[in-house]
Amino acid sequence: MGILGLSKLIADVAPSAVKENEIKNFFGRKVAVDASMSLYQFLVAVRQEGQMLTTADGETTSHLMGFFYRTIRMVENGIKPVYVFDGKPPTMKGGELAKRKERREEAQKALEKAEEAGNAEDVEKFSRRLVKVTKTHTEEAKTLLRLMGIPYVEAPCEAEAQCAALAKAGKVYGVATEDMDALTFGTPILLRHMTFSEARKMPIKEFHLSRVLEGLELKQEEFIDMCILLGCDYCDSIKGVGPKRAIELIRSHKSLESVVKQLDPKKYPVPEDWPFAEARNLFIEPEVTDPADIELKWSEPQEEKLVEFMCEEKGFSEERIRNGIKKLTKARNSSTQGRLDSFFKVLPSPNSNANKRKSEEKPGAAKKARGGRGKFGKAR
Repeated sequence: MGILGLSKLIADVAPSAVKENEIKNFFGRKVAVDASMSLYQFLVAVRQEGQMLTTADGETTSHLMGFFYRTIRMVENGIKPVYVFDGKPPTMKGGELAKRKERREEAQKALEKAEEAGNAEDVEKFSRRLVKVTKTHTEEAKTLLRLMGIPYVEAPCEAEAQCAALAKAGKVYGVATEDMDALTFGTPILLRHMTFSEARKMPIKEFHLSRVLEGLELKQEEFIDMCILLGCDYCDSIKGVGPKRAIELIRSHKSLESVVKQLDPKKYPVPEDWPFAEARNLFIEPEVTDPADIELKWSEPQEEKLVEFMCEEKGFSEERIRNGIKKLTKARNSSTQGRLDSFFKVLPSPNSNANKRKSEEKPGAAKKARGGRGKFGKAR
């Protein structure tokens, strides 16, 4: 779920915190990708004639198609992705998981009714709501990434929290996810729509946390409290408190403890035993692996093993997979060269041409322009 209404609130109140960009403009960047969310997206979006892609035995392969081609597209644009997978959910997320289960049961009933009525549109809609990421999907995605030479991290708990930790430690430039709570976990830069931007012709939205805080006029701790008020995965929100009211309350009272004391219980009933303090702690000190202990290594794809896995085991076209591997290998080499060229490129200073003209006109002027350097280039 992430944080309810946060992206719209930022767009309304702190629009300068969001920058729209094309994927090619992230050339040379390392990006942490929320793998668990990507899995779900690919299972829902990557279809053929309205159905998930499967092997001859009926095993789903939509997620593998999605990971294979989207990863190649990122690498072709000079991006070095590292995928982060969810670990065990925190105990406090139990309520949200229960709600999701309930919604799935409702979707199942609605699907059965739609099938009986022969309503193809509703069948498609409710089928998508029943998509679930399994342990098998996750393990297959990890196998594919390993064979492609793309690093991945297994988070002990929430993937967004681990992604944010990598970004805060400077291991990656930003976090690619659709869940806005990556900002609540403290990632300096959040990248929305990166894994499917070209497929849906959408620009990548780059959220800068420092500008978000500046625009909302909040400190990070206050921002976390506001996000809890908006509604998060760890506890219910307060009925009647919308985005505008939430930011006003936090700006005025600075903390949820003070907000709760000031609210009219009849107008804004606070849930009984509301665990906002525990939720806050999960955002401030989430369970993550220390980024210092994580080594991110990108390597050459293992072509024959990739073909064996994707073609012999999963039924993909060998020609298409080999062509994809060629693109991946070429992109890795060209992006590496591009980074080297960019690194060593010497840009002329704004006054270089003027200094050149002066040196031609006046003997000794060039020497002065160089700061009076001596015979061996050392400053005097």
